[in-house]
Amino acid sequence: MHHPGPPRFLSTGETTQLAPRDPDPTAEYEWRVADAPPDSEATVGEDSVTEFTPDVPGQYRLGLDAPDGDHLLTVRAFAASYEGVDVAGGSGTAIRDRDADHAAIDYGAERPHEGVGRPRVRLDATVEEAEGGGASGDAAGEGERTEVVVRATPTPNPESALDASELAVTFVVDDRDVERAVAEGRRNPRDAFRTTDDGRALRIPVDAVPDRLRVHAVAVAREPGREQRVSVADAVAVERADRSELADADEDETADPDLTTPVDADGPAFETVRLNQPPEWTADATVYEVYVRTFADADEGEAFESIAERIPEIADLGVDTLWLTPVLQHDGKPHGYNIVDFFDVAEDLGDRDEYEALVEAAHDHGMRVLFDFVANHTARDHEWFEDAYRNPDSPYRDRFEWQESGEPGTYFDWELIANLNHANLDVRRFLLDVIDEWAPLVDGFRCDMAWAVPDSFWRELRDRVKDIDREFLLMDETIPYIPGFHEGMFDIHFDATLYFQLRQVGRGAEPAASVLDAIDQRAEIGFPDHAGFLQYIENHDETRYRVECGDAAAAAAGAATFTLPGVPMVYAGQEIGQRGRRDAIAWEHARDEVRDRYERLLSTRDDHPALGPEGGLERVGYHVASGDLSERPIVASGDVHPDDVVAFRRSDGAESLIVVLNFAPDEASVAVDADHTDRDLVTGESCVVVDGEGTERIRVDEVAIVRETE
Repeated sequence: MHHPGPPRFLSTGETTQLAPRDPDPTAEYEWRVADAPPDSEATVGEDSVTEFTPDVPGQYRLGLDAPDGDHLLTVRAFAASYEGVDVAGGSGTAIRDRDADHAAIDYGAERPHEGVGRPRVRLDATVEEAEGGGASGDAAGEGERTEVVVRATPTPNPESALDASELAVTFVVDDRDVERAVAEGRRNPRDAFRTTDDGRALRIPVDAVPDRLRVHAVAVAREPGREQRVSVADAVAVERADRSELADADEDETADPDLTTPVDADGPAFETVRLNQPPEWTADATVYEVYVRTFADADEGEAFESIAERIPEIADLGVDTLWLTPVLQHDGKPHGYNIVDFFDVAEDLGDRDEYEALVEAAHDHGMRVLFDFVANHTARDHEWFEDAYRNPDSPYRDRFEWQESGEPGTYFDWELIANLNHANLDVRRFLLDVIDEWAPLVDGFRCDMAWAVPDSFWRELRDRVKDIDREFLLMDETIPYIPGFHEGMFDIHFDATLYFQLRQVGRGAEPAASVLDAIDQRAEIGFPDHAGFLQYIENHDETRYRVECGDAAAAAAGAATFTLPGVPMVYAGQEIGQRGRRDAIAWEHARDEVRDRYERLLSTRDDHPALGPEGGLERVGYHVASGDLSERPIVASGDVHPDDVVAFRRSDGAESLIVVLNFAPDEASVAVDADHTDRDLVTGESCVVVDGEGTERIRVDEVAIVRETE
């Protein structure tokens, strides 16, 4: 189906890319503005892949004439309201065009934000008896008794003075499902739905529901004296299901009750799915990154086999998700991101069978595997580019971006790559074929340079893989992160903000408590509560943390990634004290005490779900002293400073934990404003001492975790 996908929620003046899905490069596609607000003069271009920029607030319908019929796409535009507020993104195209010369962005730097940011919204769907018990349809039948109910829970921005009751909600029924319902002879769900008086729920009789009905919504806030601010959209689907399949799912202990809803025994069977919810398994996932060309220090062509041999050792650490840097045929640069053949593995690593055996070995040890997917560029040694660069009339010329100088478009002055032109149907067809080649073998994609690729492509990728496997993970490298990329694109986002702040703390440039500010920023800039974040202190692009900040700070920073809400990642070698960024891992010189520390952290996190992404985070009061308990009065001294320490609470309803992190090179004693036990859950030993004033203090080296008591 060539329909361009889900509805778009934009600000006036914001540009989004429009593209037919699953395109035939030899076919013709034509866009038009089918409906628009009366004052609008917005248009679309004549190319198959084009752009649209709403010029006034309101609802637009964009038409696509494609080989499989005519399709309509709804665009809801809101008055531009983001002056002075960091709400970057929502559109990959807009991000790419921020600087026409592709000037270098400070990689990994924290971007400040000002003012009040976006609200947030969550959608949930149920199938229930129609209100009043009467018929909700025009005729007797299944619509007589039941309705699909989609409820929105809007939440003000944490910095907003508004109450949740003051937020509005805008619902949009997916145009693809309207089209399908009409084709099936059902009532148009857009005509059949009604919104409850409070604007918080949408009710649709089930006789208007096709095989799948998707509903999208945003929360809208209007601060006094300000224009409106719009949330990242959330979405739910209601799907007709076979009752026997639902029964099987109910018997599966791993089924997520938040994603599957049973319905009454007499009516039609439905399943409800929260479309932007990360895979259920990521709630307790731990990622281990392998830089494939130096991880095992293998001979030419033997890397896959050597990595597979170390799978048991990796699994014993306690991690459960393996991210492999690119494994495809490349131009000879060791990082592998300059690809020359997207359909074959690199000869210097091994062959296809050996790669698949590596994936199978990981699966056999209970580990999932992430494929590093490069969609932004090819190597300049790629056959397309070699032909296009030599010949201005080459059929491949339009598959790349070009500068006025005649050189290819790139980012960061990278000289060995050429940016692909995602407005070219051959490029889109090619990349979709790459997805189809590798997605069936693995459990998710880590998407390289996601910020540089238009959102229309990522939305199509998501629908393509999630329609086959809802638990397929999509993780974006978007630095700094962008809230809009959780809108029908990615599940988990690189948290470069936390990474940067942990580096600042390790350098002594910021207080340890600022890591909590980094976590708070997620909601402050508009990420929904269900968004996931990858937490790391180093990777193949960064200097090892301990090299820059020292061993003591590295131990605390590593502990932070396992105790703050998110998905922790270990970069291969981090767990043994490796100092070289991309050097061969010095396995024979492993520091056992560092590995032991990581094993304890992984085990503690696994035993206590409150430390996971779904556990709450709260600040607690605390007072820091050095290790000398005889001080009068107790103040920081020696190698411990109050700014080296932070304490916080993690809770999930079942238990409440107090976590203390110490970045100083010496042991600290910390009194917290909470009653707690005396046993450190990480070491299993008592960690509480009493100072000269009779105050109980938690003695902490790099991290201590204790249970809070009532």
